[in-house]
Amino acid sequence: MSETSKTKPEIEFPEGPAPTELQIVDIVEGTGEEALASSTVDVHYLGVEYESGEEFDSSWSRGESINFPLRALIQGWQVGIPGMKVGGRRKLTVPPAQAYGTSGGHPLSGKTLIFVIDLQGVS
Repeated sequence: MSETSKTKPEIEFPEGPAPTELQIVDIVEGTGEEALASSTVDVHYLGVEYESGEEFDSSWSRGESINFPLRALIQGWQVGIPGMKVGGRRKLTVPPAQAYGTSGGHPLSGKTLIFVIDLQGVS
């Protein structure tokens, strides 16, 4: 496992208006097994709101990674994680339509979200 994936990432405050399309940026390219759309992934992640820079969720803060089937996660993750390799760190900037919707009952509805995701395992 690389040094990067052992520490909680820091997200620089974004400049300019929030993107309307999903943005995928590899911070560290992994060398392990590749995640597929059908994979269950083991990830550490940090999530912040684009507008405020406020952290809203972090597996790092809980001290343990999460393990989920990709198809059970938000669309931005379903599209943004496949192709990523174990050991990699990727930043996803996810518009509301691919996160928690443009309006509705979720506290993050209508918000563009930024996630930094460390892929630790694939099954």
